[in-house]
Amino acid sequence: MKLINYKNANIYQRHGICVLRNVNFEVEEGQFVFLIGRVGSGKTTLLRTLYCELDIDEADEATVLGNDLLAIRPKDIPALRKQMGIVFQDFQLLADRTVYKNLEFVLKATGWKKKEYIDERIHKVLTAVGLDDKAENRPFELSGGEQQRVAIARAILNNPKLIIADEPTGNLDPETSQEIMKLLFKISKSGTAVIMSTHNIPLVKENPTITFRCQDEKLEEITSDFHNLVMIDDTLDVDETKVRYSEREEI
Repeated sequence: MKLINYKNANIYQRHGICVLRNVNFEVEEGQFVFLIGRVGSGKTTLLRTLYCELDIDEADEATVLGNDLLAIRPKDIPALRKQMGIVFQDFQLLADRTVYKNLEFVLKATGWKKKEYIDERIHKVLTAVGLDDKAENRPFELSGGEQQRVAIARAILNNPKLIIADEPTGNLDPETSQEIMKLLFKISKSGTAVIMSTHNIPLVKENPTITFRCQDEKLEEITSDFHNLVMIDDTLDVDETKVRYSEREEI
C-alpha cells in the first residue's frame, strides 16, 4: 500500500526558492527509506512538505496517507499529522517536564482522556524503546541517546503509519547512532514506514535499505548503487558535518 506518492512535484523553500524539481517519490507500508544528500540539498524541505509545514503547489500528484496535498484544507492537516510521528535531530522535548509528562502532553493534545489508558500507552511505548525506568526523569537527566529514544517513543504514541526522522542521529556518537538505527528498523518491521534523512554515509552503508539522494535539484533512487556510495564530502569528518536543526530550518 502506497503511503506517499509524489509525481513530478516541485519542492520549494518558504521563500520561493525551488530546491528539487520533478520529484517522483513513493513509499509503501513498512518500508525504511534513507534520504541522503549534502546540507542544503533539499532533504529537510522535502520532509516538511510531507506533514504540510510547506505547501506543494506544482505536481501531477502529491498524496500522503490518502490525502491530496494539492487540495488539502488547513483544518484537515492536524488529522493528517496525527497519523505520523516526527523525530528531530534536537529532540524537541519539554525541558520543564518529566518524560511521562512529555508523553502525556501529546496524548491529551490528540484526544486521549482516560488516565488508565494514558498510563498504559506511555508504559508500553517506553518499554518498547527501553526506557520504562525513566518515566519520572526530566530530559536534562538523560543522555543524548536516551532523549532521542524518548522522542521516538513520543513519535509512536498514536500508532502512526509513517515516521519522519530528520537527522535523528546527527547529535549522537556512532555507537548510540547504531542503537537508534536498530530501534527505527524494528519499528519499520512492525509495519510503520520510516523515512530518515541523513548526510552520514557510513551510517547508511552499515544499514542497507532503500536509498534516495537529493543532489543538483534532483531526487533520485540510488539503492542499486548502494555499495558504491562514497562520503558526500570526503574532506570532512563525519562529526564535522553535523548541523543543528535550528541552523538549517530553510534547508
